[in-house]
Amino acid sequence: MYLAQLNIAQTLAPIEDVLMKEFVDNLEPINQLAEQSQGFIWRLQDEAGDATHIRIFDDPSIIANMSVWQDVESLKAFIFKTHHINFLKRKREWFEKMPEENHVMWWVEEGHTPTLEEAKERLIHLRQHADSPFAFSFKKCFDAI
Repeated sequence: MYLAQLNIAQTLAPIEDVLMKEFVDNLEPINQLAEQSQGFIWRLQDEAGDATHIRIFDDPSIIANMSVWQDVESLKAFIFKTHHINFLKRKREWFEKMPEENHVMWWVEEGHTPTLEEAKERLIHLRQHADSPFAFSFKKCFDAI
């Protein structure tokens, strides 16, 4: 089993706006860092190599990041122990504070590529039912079933 994750964020301005420039300019190096990280399996991307124009919700200001990792530890190491953490600490410069959960994780079979619909279902489930083996957050991780 592998760990799938979805993270959404609501931008303070359209992705092409000058306010978002530093964030956008660093997408490629951060995505490359993820791909080179131990435990990385797959990430959602379009032909341009990022996912900023892939819609999971109707609101165009909500962008999504979805990826698959070998385990929770690999994902945590990338998020919190690489250069990625510097951008995470600055997220308020580019993103609204969301009133509901904006990150969800779940286990997938090896070889399975999660879909946006699957990810959306898991996020909504987490928002409605809290952490469970079906959909969880870093607050309460569950082992693969």
